[in-house]
Amino acid sequence: MDAPIQTEVANTQTALEQRIAAHLQILYPEHDGRQLVGEILSTFGLEPETPTPTPHRNIWNQSDIMLITYGDSIRSQQGDPLDTLYHFLDAHLDEYISIVHLLPFFPYSSDDGFSIMDYTTVNPSVGNWEDITAMAGEFKVMGDLVINHCSSRSLWFENYKLGIEPGKSYFVEEALDRDLSAVVRPRTSPLLRMVKTPDGEKFVWCTFSHDQVDLNFKNPAVLLEVLKIIRLYLEKGIRWFRLDAVAFLWKIPGTPCINLPETHEMIRLIRLLIEHYDHDAVMITETNIPNRENLTYFGNANEAHLIYNFSLPPLLINTMVTGSCTHLKNWLMSMPPAQYGTTYLNFIASHDGIGLRPTEGLLSDWEIETLITTMQRFGGKISSRTSATGETKPYEINISLWNSMSGTAQHGPDQWQFARFLCTHAILLALEGVPAFYIHSLLATENDLPRVEHTGQYRSINRHIWQAEDLLQALNQDTHNKKVFDALRRLIKLRRAQSAFHPNATQFTMHTGDAIFSFWRQSTDRRQSIFALHNVSDQPQSFNLAELNLVVTDQWQDLVSGTIYEDRVAQVTLMPYQFIWLANRKGE
Repeated sequence: MDAPIQTEVANTQTALEQRIAAHLQILYPEHDGRQLVGEILSTFGLEPETPTPTPHRNIWNQSDIMLITYGDSIRSQQGDPLDTLYHFLDAHLDEYISIVHLLPFFPYSSDDGFSIMDYTTVNPSVGNWEDITAMAGEFKVMGDLVINHCSSRSLWFENYKLGIEPGKSYFVEEALDRDLSAVVRPRTSPLLRMVKTPDGEKFVWCTFSHDQVDLNFKNPAVLLEVLKIIRLYLEKGIRWFRLDAVAFLWKIPGTPCINLPETHEMIRLIRLLIEHYDHDAVMITETNIPNRENLTYFGNANEAHLIYNFSLPPLLINTMVTGSCTHLKNWLMSMPPAQYGTTYLNFIASHDGIGLRPTEGLLSDWEIETLITTMQRFGGKISSRTSATGETKPYEINISLWNSMSGTAQHGPDQWQFARFLCTHAILLALEGVPAFYIHSLLATENDLPRVEHTGQYRSINRHIWQAEDLLQALNQDTHNKKVFDALRRLIKLRRAQSAFHPNATQFTMHTGDAIFSFWRQSTDRRQSIFALHNVSDQPQSFNLAELNLVVTDQWQDLVSGTIYEDRVAQVTLMPYQFIWLANRKGE
């Protein structure tokens, strides 16, 4: 088609059609773009004239707190796990959390849900779609889009082995003798898996495991299948979407096959469609990679609404066990403020381990080794990956957050576990971004070593399943679980009332020594300022209020203790792991 005809065609398209076509021209230059645009709009249930959402709009505020949980993290004899979870949240966390990240709740064959057999049904062992819709009626529900790969026991892969569609053309095939040494791997298993098909032996691409076969997004039919799935989730009430392992989505042999331009283009296309379906829909990319690479997934506020702050967990845990915030402070100073319409998802623990790749360039090899040794001392396990040179390297630390705070690298276990644990979460709550609590951190669940033995998987150490009766008993007695649960809920309630803790409020890192991690937040309307100061050591630490340059006409009060500081040049001593949120006005 020559240029004048191309222009004429473009002029007959709506703004949405033109934007979709622009993405498709990069992803599928060999295909009929106009036909594919129509198929995408039809599949996703969008009209060509669908209005464009307002850009750079913050779809969150300081009251947004996320809970990360499996659908069966709490089980009971009285109902299915999703129903049990919903009633627990409704009874105990309704005033404290607004977003529930339900980890994969579909039929699966391995990896605790991340090897999906059927994307369209809820695993009957945890519940049904009515449970999901009910939860979405009270909370913002985030679901996983596990689209880099699917289970080897899925219908698609079964069809692939039979040589029929849908499935025959859905997977990435590669020659066994192809040089794939440049491919970045998060695992140590062989990249290619041999499969017998009607056309003979084929070798399919498996980034994570041989039960998790990578989908071939170079085939637009795969994209259309994925869009059907996303639309189904939207119809069921899901409005937040987590793109699992999305950095590996596009494959080009001879490249690292991670963070490729086509992957970013695909994310932009999916974002475009989701936000046109619902202007309040949110997309989050899960990219457990070095910090600089991770930041690219914001795009120009046209890719992820939120990105996981993957460097925060290892740096913060390292800070708490070494008593020095030097690396955490340097990292925070290097982090660009998220432009409006984007923000960070801050977390310390999740269903996965503490990723070590995000520490590359931030911690030295010996500091990483010290962190690993310390976590092993507290009961942790280490998972590995294969590097580009073929060597085995530590990939993540597997440990419950409660156990990770048992003591220090220098002295081992001590009496400060609760204070250290609480201080760690105070930092999480005060930082720029949306804070996310893993359910087992909120409940201070300990290492589940019997589960590791049972599954043979190190990640099981932090994937405990509570019996509802045991959990309620623990939360109603004098246990560390109750102490933590009550203290964290109090902190969360405080945070939700402070406009200076809006995810996009101004943040400046302060210099108050290596043992006091501190930063300043100011609300977007500039009415509220909060100085968040945290003693990250096991020794008392002092600072002078004069260092903060407090506005003399304001009354300054610690939101945590209620203490009012009249003397603007007073010496303040923080006990081990004590923290203060010094504000010029209290939130409502």
